[in-house]
Amino acid sequence: MSTINQIADAVVASLNAGSFSIQFQAERCYQPVHELSQLHELRVSVVPKSLAATIATRSDCFFDCAIDIGVQRKVDADDPEVLDSLMHLVEEIGDHLRFHKLDAFPNAAWLALENDPIFAQDHLEKERVFTSVLTVTYRVRR
Repeated sequence: MSTINQIADAVVASLNAGSFSIQFQAERCYQPVHELSQLHELRVSVVPKSLAATIATRSDCFFDCAIDIGVQRKVDADDPEVLDSLMHLVEEIGDHLRFHKLDAFPNAAWLALENDPIFAQDHLEKERVFTSVLTVTYRVRR
């Protein structure tokens, strides 16, 4: 299995073992596209995003593996309490992963976390779906 997929699987395992304000079951997928009917329950999708290699020594490289974590749920866009709770969950997921070693892939070192934009305004406006994507990057030397 590829390194980036191993890291994505380790992220899934870490999230599924975590304790969050809203319970969910994360899953790794290649196409995190869900029908609106499937989004009445919270979906957390983990998707390998990108890989960058830079030289470490003459014989090995640093591989920076970016993983997207999508958080989606159909919502009442006029209910700030629900939106606030989902925003809090996204922050909790980021806090859970930041500086955290992945038990299932301990050679991966946490490198960066990005949440830009915080949520997809067009999804909320047009589909009434809260969508937020965290990008977490881990570094592996090989």
